[in-house]
Amino acid sequence: MKLTHCPSTLVTGHDTYSPVALKNLFADKKVSHTLPYDFPEKNEEDNEKFIENIEHISISGVQDKEVCVVEKGKIRLSQKGEQGTHILKPIPLSRLQRAKEIPANENLTMQIASQVYGIETAANGLCFFQTGEPAYITKRFDVGAGGVKLRTEDFASLAGLMSENGGSNYKYAYSYEELAELIQRYIPAWRIEIEKFFKIVLFNFLFSNGDAHLKNFSVIETSRGDFRLAPAYDLLNTHLHVNDSDFALSRGLFREGDKSEFLKFDGKANGRSFAAFGKRIEISKKRVAEILTQFTTQHPLTEQLIESSFLLPDVKKTYLAEYRRRRNRLADMK
Repeated sequence: MKLTHCPSTLVTGHDTYSPVALKNLFADKKVSHTLPYDFPEKNEEDNEKFIENIEHISISGVQDKEVCVVEKGKIRLSQKGEQGTHILKPIPLSRLQRAKEIPANENLTMQIASQVYGIETAANGLCFFQTGEPAYITKRFDVGAGGVKLRTEDFASLAGLMSENGGSNYKYAYSYEELAELIQRYIPAWRIEIEKFFKIVLFNFLFSNGDAHLKNFSVIETSRGDFRLAPAYDLLNTHLHVNDSDFALSRGLFREGDKSEFLKFDGKANGRSFAAFGKRIEISKKRVAEILTQFTTQHPLTEQLIESSFLLPDVKKTYLAEYRRRRNRLADMK
């Protein structure tokens, strides 16, 4: 497949991964952006390989997640018992709107989070089947040097919630205020990490990620044996694919849910809501104001990345229009 943009950083003037992408995603190894497989639905033999790979990892959500390794400049599926270093997410076989755009959507949204807003994200990019279809690839942040597995816990685990005690919607039955309380409880340097969390919640609102549930936030063990927030992952504009609500968590920003005095009369969140949320989770008024300014300011790089993305032209327009609508809401302090 002929490229004109880096399929990771989206920088123009590259017909494969840029040097920055190779450093972040593949530890400076030269790696092909073309997978050694056909799209599974087009090749029965390759489909069997992907099915076998799925069977020995945990699967959640709509997308299949394949464990991969990099070998001799190629991305390949890991074998049973082999420690994978990357996760591959092909186009999901679902009835979601614009399902074919999901890999490009996730790559774009993750790059905006990192490049524009300085949010630490899992290294990511796109790669392509020999038949041309894209797949999203991300480097596993829970695998350290030499393949050592790092201890991670998602927030459903920290909250002590699972389907047995929380029902089928256990990962949604919460509020972001209560997530912040888990950070304060389990992370010693919580005053630093709580600002990172605040930025991620703001970002998810601004870019219409309506699936930021308990399992899409994690902590990771540091070299000192304590914990910090893990890099952000699974960021994408879900509104392109489903008619979802502003927030994944059923109670939204606040513990009291839609009864909060800080929501507008129609129950919608705006800039005033997030200012109150920042105060509730013990971020100083000055820092809340500075962070809100960062997120309500128009950044030219955002539009550049959207234009350089691998989304279809009409989807780029929809993505940009939704971002502008959300930014206007965030700027509303009434």
